Amino acid sequence: MRRLLLLSLAALSACEIGPDFRAPTMPAPVAYKEAPAPAPGWSEAKPAAGLPKGDWWKLYNDPDLNKLEPLVAVSNQTLAADYDAYEQSVAIVDETRGELFPTIGITGSATRSGEAGPGGGTGGAGIGGPRTSGTFEGSADWTPDIWGKIRRQVEANKAAAEVSAADLANATLSEQAALATDYIDLRGSDSLITLLQQTVAAYQRSLQITQNQANAGVATPLDVITAQTQLEGAQASLVNAGEARAQYEHAIAVLIGHAPADFSLPPGVLMPDVPEIPAGVPSTLLERRPDIAAAEQTVAEENALIGVAVGAFYPDISLSALGGFSADPIGGLFSASNALWSLGASATETIFEGGERGAAVSAAKFGYDEAVANYRQTVLSAFQQVEDNLSDLRILAQQAQLEQAAVADSTQAVQISLNEYQAGTQAYTTVVTAQATQLANEQTALSVQENRLLASVSLIQALGGGWQSGDLPNP
Repeated sequence: MRRLLLLSLAALSACEIGPDFRAPTMPAPVAYKEAPAPAPGWSEAKPAAGLPKGDWWKLYNDPDLNKLEPLVAVSNQTLAADYDAYEQSVAIVDETRGELFPTIGITGSATRSGEAGPGGGTGGAGIGGPRTSGTFEGSADWTPDIWGKIRRQVEANKAAAEVSAADLANATLSEQAALATDYIDLRGSDSLITLLQQTVAAYQRSLQITQNQANAGVATPLDVITAQTQLEGAQASLVNAGEARAQYEHAIAVLIGHAPADFSLPPGVLMPDVPEIPAGVPSTLLERRPDIAAAEQTVAEENALIGVAVGAFYPDISLSALGGFSADPIGGLFSASNALWSLGASATETIFEGGERGAAVSAAKFGYDEAVANYRQTVLSAFQQVEDNLSDLRILAQQAQLEQAAVADSTQAVQISLNEYQAGTQAYTTVVTAQATQLANEQTALSVQENRLLASVSLIQALGGGWQSGDLPNP
């Protein structure tokens, strides 16, 4: 009979109430609109995400960036908080899993007692002397997870831990991308400072030319004032560029876990080349983005919580056992004659609760539907981000070619206008206009190159930073 009962409990404990999880479906286009047809060999995606396999920032071949990026994962305090959140979620899984096992305890006690004899003493004639009694007991209590309610909660907590792991991965990628973005902006400021320094030097030469012309009587004082004003404007722009650089340097310091006062980065140049980044086919995006993995695991969590809510309709069955020894007096406590034991079982079931359990199940189902909708929106947003950055790179590459041609032409125009001014065939306003056009074109060309690099970082981030499926912690 006992064996039959145990087998019955084992069979019941094998079942789990509530629906089993199935990953939500999301159709993906065959190819990106803004990218050429994918090369052969790309596989269909499996909805998941993993940790980055490599250091994607090395694509830019910048030694300073290569030194800075690894510090993000080590010293960034935002990531430290996300890591602690993940470890907390893992501990919660272990805590819930512990509810599947019996609770075992032991107790022991000893009591010294006696009876008062005549005259208030103890142990008088005819009265038993002091004696010691004691007990030693062990107990076990277990609520078997017959309906799978606890296992569904463990399943939900596992999914929540996977969400935390994916969030940590996504936060790491975001902070790495933020550092790369700030670094490119800083190097863009460095290049702008260099350009403005060259411009100030050129304007100083122009001012000297106008002063020489004025001294020779072939230029007016207005020409000198105009050249002086142009020089002062360029000097003011140079100072302003230094302000922007300082702010980018401060931002980089914080991203790598340093106080801005403790960090400085020597001047450098903006990367001249934009790396080529294969986008692959859209279906692979589902296995390369940690935010998509987090959204999918949220669906799994909400699915398991439906089972937890359904479990409230089923009775709770508890088993208890007690065994031990009790002796008075304590001598021979552990003898067979002093042994005692008991077994017990109880079951509780709610008969009426005014629809509370049904409402909880409905709420859990709506939570699941919300998670599915959020998952699909996350995937759609990911597709959009990739398309946006692909189009940015395509359009900016075309603009860069035109701007380089404009810089070359405007540089030539400045030299011609200066020669003609010195020859007395052109007014100085022609020189000023040509120089202003040259500076504007050079600034625009620099800005386009900076934007191309920033778009490439955004594309890498949108593609998941080189991440692959199967690298998240094992559930």
